[in-house]
Amino acid sequence: MNTSVERFGPLLGRVLIALLFIPAGLGKIGDFQGAAGYIASAGLPLPAVLAVITILIEVGVAGALLVGWQARWAALILALFTLVAALIFHAFWASPPDQKMMQSINFFKNLAIVGGLLFVAAHGAGPYSVDGKLAGRG
Repeated sequence: MNTSVERFGPLLGRVLIALLFIPAGLGKIGDFQGAAGYIASAGLPLPAVLAVITILIEVGVAGALLVGWQARWAALILALFTLVAALIFHAFWASPPDQKMMQSINFFKNLAIVGGLLFVAAHGAGPYSVDGKLAGRG
């Protein structure tokens, strides 16, 4: 295997995954009422509390993944979060016919993201990370 891919692949992967979560969380800060309203529209209780938790996960936990600090735990938390979001917000099997395709695409994209996160959880953050530095690999 190309050592450049082994060295830089995990870093690039973490950056690309974080690019999904961090801007979404920052957007929820900017439109907190809209985020809470969207959560409420799914019938979930305590939408404001869930919006805060969502922001903490999308910004804080994804930030930890980005820098590679406790990356295995961060990836597991994000994987669980993403799976739950897929089941609640992209339930294509229960969507109106005109929304089935889009919800199906979003659902399976979320599953693919979960797969990538599980790969990070299994293999770690790579050498260019806080975890790698602490382990003496960076």
